[in-house]
Amino acid sequence: MDLRTTYLGLELPHPLMPGASPLPDLLDRARRLEDAGAAAIVLRSLFEEQIVQDDLSAGLHVEGPMESYAEALSYFPSPESFALGPFEYLEHLRRLRAAISVPLIASLNGTTLGGWLEYAQFLQDAGADALELNVYRLPVSDQEDGMEVERETVEMVRAVKHTVRVPVAVKLSPFYTSLPAFAARLSGAGADGFVLFNRFLQPDIDVEELRAVPQMELSHPEELRLRLRWLAILSGSYPGRLAASGGIHDSRGVIKALMAGAAAVQVVSALLIRGIDYLTVLRQELESWLTEHEYTSLRQMQGSMNLAGCPNPGAYERAHYMRILQSRHGE
Repeated sequence: MDLRTTYLGLELPHPLMPGASPLPDLLDRARRLEDAGAAAIVLRSLFEEQIVQDDLSAGLHVEGPMESYAEALSYFPSPESFALGPFEYLEHLRRLRAAISVPLIASLNGTTLGGWLEYAQFLQDAGADALELNVYRLPVSDQEDGMEVERETVEMVRAVKHTVRVPVAVKLSPFYTSLPAFAARLSGAGADGFVLFNRFLQPDIDVEELRAVPQMELSHPEELRLRLRWLAILSGSYPGRLAASGGIHDSRGVIKALMAGAAAVQVVSALLIRGIDYLTVLRQELESWLTEHEYTSLRQMQGSMNLAGCPNPGAYERAHYMRILQSRHGE
């Protein structure tokens, strides 16, 4: 069975890869991911705040104690909060590159234009075959205009693409007024692909301690539906450029994402729950399903359930919406 796929211009033997996570933090685990058949490996994110804090600390060391630096540093998490600092991240990437043959995708996570974006080139030079730019931004002020937020993100992509030769995927949230129009602007700025979607922190409230409690849970299979909708809508315009991320826990989820138009499928929670070797199981089950359904290659079914052939996808989606709500069980 031919499981080959192309993602971000990278020729991959199959579409399955671990998404950004702690899984490849240790060289031994990264080797196990490769042995389990990972088509590529996405590293955990290097955060804008880490890079800015590192630069501020360097300035403090060189220029001596200054109140402004000390105050600025207090806004950031302590270095101990991060598994890998900027220097350690680059060194780890170099070690991985020397030890592993599959493509390595580094991840930058931030929200603003700034010098921290220069790390894209450092990551490329350390051995990254591609980059994920994870745009995690949650506007909380009525002074933050939506168009301005989008414009800054487009400029971030443009700045990164100006400094690197490797492909850049933008990891997006679904919370944009017109995701297709925004994706087109990002593509015009140089984005080579998109990862759908990142997951926002959903804090809880401790009613006894009267405090917000940050919580990050593993994904649930139900989250895949949102990804399927937007993969199906966007994949006709961006073949070979979309990765599914979130809610993929079994081979049926993998198959659905590929049918909707994903070129790559990123898995994290399922591997954390079932172990790294589950990646092999997913690949084997994907191959078995394709054989049972008389496909000879993955490309025959990829995108077969997207909306590219529908003249008016919006009307198609609304028709389903009305049908469900007006059915006997809808209301």
